[in-house]
Amino acid sequence: MTSDDIAQFFATLQQANPTPVTELEYTSVFELLAAVLLSAQATDVGVNKATRRLYPVANTPQKILALGLEGLESYIRTIGLYRTKAKNLLATCQILVERHGGEVPRTREALQALPGVGRKTANVVLNVAFGEPTMAVDTHIFRVANRTGLAPGKTPDKVEQGLLARVPPRYLVDAHHWLILHGRYVCQARKPQCWRCSVAPWCDYEPKTVAP
Repeated sequence: MTSDDIAQFFATLQQANPTPVTELEYTSVFELLAAVLLSAQATDVGVNKATRRLYPVANTPQKILALGLEGLESYIRTIGLYRTKAKNLLATCQILVERHGGEVPRTREALQALPGVGRKTANVVLNVAFGEPTMAVDTHIFRVANRTGLAPGKTPDKVEQGLLARVPPRYLVDAHHWLILHGRYVCQARKPQCWRCSVAPWCDYEPKTVAP
């Protein structure tokens, strides 16, 4: 994709969805962090079902710690890898209380020092909670970036670097949401729905698919 193609690509996505948001449900920075931590290898829908039960009971690090391991597991056992995620979330809550006054830190280094929080999770929190122009490369973004020619790369880190270099600055804060939603609902893994894709004219993918 050329620079002009990329500008048109994001202008079109912006016009269709001027204020994109994450599909994870949260009402505080801590709830967002916990939801993203729980969402690894799980769907947002599945995480939301669990947190709708969990958060009314425990939605702060202190309250999560008070639940204990078995108590926390009872709320999230419908999520894949829930035992590991419960241990990581409890350990993260302990660190938040002991080192950060119960607040979620605003630096990548401090976020990635939390158990269960990798670069992608840190990027989501920095972008969604704090408005930083980061790029959390999940499976959807990785696929869309490679398939369209937007930012080809063999690893998530390479794709992230390519996107940060190629996405026009005015679109960077929201680009991660647009690309996830586009990959989830239009440029799907099994078969891209090119026939109803608003950005198909600027995409390098060939041959374009036709309506079934």
